[in-house]
Amino acid sequence: MIYPSGTGSRINRIFERLYSHFGPQHWWPADSSFEVIIGAILTQNTSWSNVEKAISAIKKAGCLNPRALFKCPHRKLARLIKSTGYYNLKAKRLRSFLEFFFGAYSADISRMGRRDLKTLRRQLLEVKGIGPETADSILLYALNKPVFVIDAYTKRMLCRHHILGKDASYEQSQDLFMRSLKNDRKLFNEYHALIVKMGKEYCRKRNPRCKECPIHGQ
Repeated sequence: MIYPSGTGSRINRIFERLYSHFGPQHWWPADSSFEVIIGAILTQNTSWSNVEKAISAIKKAGCLNPRALFKCPHRKLARLIKSTGYYNLKAKRLRSFLEFFFGAYSADISRMGRRDLKTLRRQLLEVKGIGPETADSILLYALNKPVFVIDAYTKRMLCRHHILGKDASYEQSQDLFMRSLKNDRKLFNEYHALIVKMGKEYCRKRNPRCKECPIHGQ
């Protein structure tokens, strides 16, 4: 896809504005890579506060490790993650991931992380219930792979600032960032976290605070 002249510079300028305004975000908050993966699956269609409740419940039950979670009965797991909504469906998605994790990598995060980005992304997308955003969140935040995550906050920002249209695909939006920025997973991590921060505080779905936004006019 061909982007208008200056788009790449604009993408970089937005990052600088957001970083100057908010500072480093230290995202993703978790005690382990496995916890990041579980959080990435649970956060689909819910707020992070609800995911935190579920993660806390899983920890209290002694199930926040691959083997214990794999052995956890469906009803119990669904009850533990009830705060995230669609808990029966999400329990099945966790199970699907765990089956893949044990089958392909013997539940070894280090072994999984040594797989190349392209192959690993394809494998994750083949797991039932894992789409591009969840796969890329796992790749970036849990496995330190250089890939840019696109979510609703990112699409909203791109649309409202007339960078991409509302019908732009996930791949088009991701390609824009990957082409515009240096291939640096730390940069991708920080930028995405900053967009989420801006989306929650300014670029909200309802009652946006556009004139106060740190990238207003960019």
